Amino acid sequence: MLGIKALPREEIEAIFSLAKSFQEISTREVKKVPALRGKTLINLFFENSTRTRTSFELAAKRLSADVVNFSASSSSLAKGETIIDTVKNLEAYHPDIFVIRVGSSAALYALTQHTEASIVNAGDGRNEHPTQALLDMFTVSQQLGSCEKLKVLIVGDILHSRVARSNMFGFRKFASQIILCGPPSLVPFDCAEEGIRVEYDLDAAVESADVIIMLRVQQERQTSAFFPSLREYSKNYALTPRRLARARKDALVLHPGPVNWDVEIHSSLKWRVHPLILKQAENGLAVRMAVLFSVGTKKRTL
Repeated sequence: MLGIKALPREEIEAIFSLAKSFQEISTREVKKVPALRGKTLINLFFENSTRTRTSFELAAKRLSADVVNFSASSSSLAKGETIIDTVKNLEAYHPDIFVIRVGSSAALYALTQHTEASIVNAGDGRNEHPTQALLDMFTVSQQLGSCEKLKVLIVGDILHSRVARSNMFGFRKFASQIILCGPPSLVPFDCAEEGIRVEYDLDAAVESADVIIMLRVQQERQTSAFFPSLREYSKNYALTPRRLARARKDALVLHPGPVNWDVEIHSSLKWRVHPLILKQAENGLAVRMAVLFSVGTKKRTL
């Protein structure tokens, strides 16, 4: 599974169905099924992660797979070994699945040429984060009954966000309208050409949204100043009680995490929005179990 863009709607719905069935496993006293017994998964993360890496590890273990966690900071990469040589050496151990997070999409696609194992994209640079979009859509479908024909507002650092791209690809497969909102410097100039609505006024943008996805400002990916200051950014693009009051009463507020409170979302709203953000994390485990089961039992690319 390399991305949402090439994933048919039918495959997405099949993953949702699997995820729903896997949710029950986490409520058992013994939280394990033998679905991937005998399979080996390597978590190959060249960038930092908490939620994604942990949930993939738990997902694999609950499916009875053997898991090896790879940390770039303590590997031979620090001695000059290339990413491709690292993968080739790990390939020698005959793993079944690589879960890979890497700093560029070019690197991810290059790695697919050097392994016979299944690959799941856990985030490639600014390109895609498919399982995050799947868990976002799964959460929305559980809360609203469907992802069909919704108005989905994505707010913040669109330019550097792989989450935004995967969600744009995913929700549009369900005929939903995408609205992007952020500073002009952080909204890609070509988005409007793809039939996506762009707004720069968050007060106006929230009014019609069924789903509001708030994004983190990814300062680690920014090579120059895209706005005057965080204070100025928050003034214009943070979700505040006043702004949320303009939205529909049943509008969902999501965030892929980690949340920088009082930068993207005002901390006074934590009681209102945090339970659903934690639900996203919970759903992420079930969705990643479904993805691992799908790629671990099929010789194909999703």
